[in-house]
Amino acid sequence: MAKLSEKYEAVVVFSVKTNDEEQIKAVVNKFSDLIKANGTLTSVDEWGKKKLAYEINYEDEGYYVLYNFESKPDFPAEFERVINITDGVLRSLVVLAH
Repeated sequence: MAKLSEKYEAVVVFSVKTNDEEQIKAVVNKFSDLIKANGTLTSVDEWGKKKLAYEINYEDEGYYVLYNFESKPDFPAEFERVINITDGVLRSLVVLAH
């Protein structure tokens, strides 16, 4: 039998050079609202500005956010698609949590 809901974690790293603090907060809220519309948002953990392990697009710092959520198995692919077309996102990773 197919599972109706799964737990996921998503880490998103935002650019601090192309986004100011207000723009980052707006995108964090946009992603939170998207998750709430398609599942259950368990938590949003903003790690803040941290030094990157290596440069990405000539940037050495990023703003890290961890999303924990539950949704149907088809939503994470759509969530990744939206993340990938959003300006100001350096990297992201969505994984199945246990």
